[in-house]
Amino acid sequence: MTSSAILSKLLYMLISVLLFGQIVGKICQKASCSGTTVKGKPFPSLIDVTLEDLDSGLKKGLFTSVDLVKVYTDRINEVNSTLHMVEEINPDALGIAAELDAEREAGNSRGPLHGIPILIKANIGTSDKMSTTAGSFALYGATLPRDSGIAAKLRAAGVVILGKTNLSQWANYRSSNTSNGWSAYGGQTFGAYIPQQDPSGSSSGSAVSSSIGLALAALGTETSGSILSPSQQNNLVGIKPTVGLTSRALVIPISEHQDTVGPMARSVKDAAYVLQAIAGKDPNDNYTSAIPFHKLPNYVKACDKSALKGKRFGIPRNVITSSNSTLPVLAAFTSAIATIKAAGGTIVENTNFTAYAAFRRSNASNIVLEADFLVDLVKYLNELSTNPNNVYDLADVSNFTHQFPQEDYPDRNTAIWDGALALGFNNTSAQFAAAYQQNLAFGGPGGVFGALANYSLDALILPTAFSPGVPAIVGSPVVTVPMGFYPANQTVVTTSRGLVSSGPNVPFGLSFLGAKWSEADLIGYAYAYEQRTMVRNKVQPYLVPNTELGEVVGY
Repeated sequence: MTSSAILSKLLYMLISVLLFGQIVGKICQKASCSGTTVKGKPFPSLIDVTLEDLDSGLKKGLFTSVDLVKVYTDRINEVNSTLHMVEEINPDALGIAAELDAEREAGNSRGPLHGIPILIKANIGTSDKMSTTAGSFALYGATLPRDSGIAAKLRAAGVVILGKTNLSQWANYRSSNTSNGWSAYGGQTFGAYIPQQDPSGSSSGSAVSSSIGLALAALGTETSGSILSPSQQNNLVGIKPTVGLTSRALVIPISEHQDTVGPMARSVKDAAYVLQAIAGKDPNDNYTSAIPFHKLPNYVKACDKSALKGKRFGIPRNVITSSNSTLPVLAAFTSAIATIKAAGGTIVENTNFTAYAAFRRSNASNIVLEADFLVDLVKYLNELSTNPNNVYDLADVSNFTHQFPQEDYPDRNTAIWDGALALGFNNTSAQFAAAYQQNLAFGGPGGVFGALANYSLDALILPTAFSPGVPAIVGSPVVTVPMGFYPANQTVVTTSRGLVSSGPNVPFGLSFLGAKWSEADLIGYAYAYEQRTMVRNKVQPYLVPNTELGEVVGY
């Protein structure tokens, strides 16, 4: 046996002991693993609770929004020193919750999210006492003239924005040699399914927070994979909306052509409720003017267990690669196919992306991101009300990062920025237009849209590990739902910075890919699959907070 194999075996044995002790100690101390009590009444544990559970409890007076803020804050404080998923808690959260409780007491409710705590990624702007840093000290202390369009919609729906979650710094758009979930401001986030778990990114803290019940749900952002990948890696439902369905105004950008904001939740229906609240037009983001609906679809009503029946689902097999680490994923994917067939869906094999090989060879997608970032970052920085570090463009941000010790340069390089600064043009140039048109061809007729049209499909399905790239370049939607976990004897694989990327009990997901603006359909398919499998409940995290609502309001 090689030294690396011996080390892997020893690490696996250690992890197994840790998993057993932590699961027994953390999950089942206060009540049964399936629930607890509040004021003598049965109530789900906060790792399992749904929005409808919380809304019902608030309406019945079992607890208040202030109680929810207190219990979620306690849960964050229990595990944050280990998992580092929350950058900061909103200092006004209790006061906001009290105001919302008073509204409810007066007979006024803003809807199902009234008084519900939700966490948001630290690149989503708020005009309050919290920072919007993208994990960088370059933006620490900077203030905004107003809330981002997303934060404003959350507040209008009655959400308590509980805090900001850590992320892969600059939404994973700085370094070629960093780690998922690391930022200078927030430290290293870890997943909760195995010690030292790679949380994936860039919406790392949002994923981990939602996965272990530190809020009802969390918001992430995606340019290519940053909602889908951490959602699957943390046993969550993630909705990556069509670019333009959700506002990006005053969200720290990468690419106006690819950026989108979406929910990360423990159930499809909870994610649908959150999407319902944040979707819609915003005069400060002209991409939202393309929304084709006079009235948004009802994403919650789309949660229909019969949604798979009579639908055609294609599998672009040429996107999927096989290796030792993907064998359990592919086995679970085969089971997922059987589930869809049993539910009345038709599977069409080899609905391949005809331009996929050319897409993989091309540098067009990098050019689009670099050229967009040069312009979009300047637009964001110019909107700041205060900019204490005087960063006004990418060169300024890069210089600050090189000189500020906590930014961990040069150990974590700025190779992505270096490439953008050396590009020589931006998204107003003919070179950019050519690259963008290539993207549209790769992802459109040669990708998602071509496969849907050529085979008369309702959607495509893929293991989530293979789903983000092609939809990203054309801004089309994807929904991921838990599909399985690596087995207990899975060999531990670590990254260059020591994070466990695959190993025992690490989750993975199934993605439904569709045409632009097809979120309601995709939500229906994901819900129907989820309800038939309930995969999420089959493995518990190794680390879960103990605190439950009963400790705040009485068991």
